[in-house]
Amino acid sequence: MALDKNKKNRLDEQQLVRDLALILNEMRLSEIEIERGDLKIRVAGKLNHIGNAATGQPFVGLHETKAPHQQELAEDKGADLHLHPGAVKSPMVGTAYLSPEPGASSFVDVGSKVSKGQTLLIIEAMKTMNHIPAPKAGVVKKVLVENKHPVEFGELLLIIE
Repeated sequence: MALDKNKKNRLDEQQLVRDLALILNEMRLSEIEIERGDLKIRVAGKLNHIGNAATGQPFVGLHETKAPHQQELAEDKGADLHLHPGAVKSPMVGTAYLSPEPGASSFVDVGSKVSKGQTLLIIEAMKTMNHIPAPKAGVVKKVLVENKHPVEFGELLLIIE
């Protein structure tokens, strides 16, 4: 009986992935994510040159992954940047904006001196612009996110020393 239940759960999960992939393509989204209990499914498609989801097979992920630029930096340094004392992590899922408005200068750049509480960037979540403050004073050593790109909860945003 338990084997039949596991098989049914796998089939339900596979159908859910298919449904999410269809929604992704129909709505021209770059990614979609759903959580049900312990199950977390993320379906992401490649973007074409104008920022719309490209047609074709979407990438389906069932686990957390590091952004490519973060993975490269961690491999280059041989250390986990998440453990750095000046690591600034995303407090939410959303879209990162490095400047207050399109065409404006970035809030901070590598080498910028920041004071505690100063806005480092904005994360848009559910149509709300959330200013991300510096947790401490220091100098920005690395900016690990790109403007207008999605960020995950706990993803590294910047390093301040």
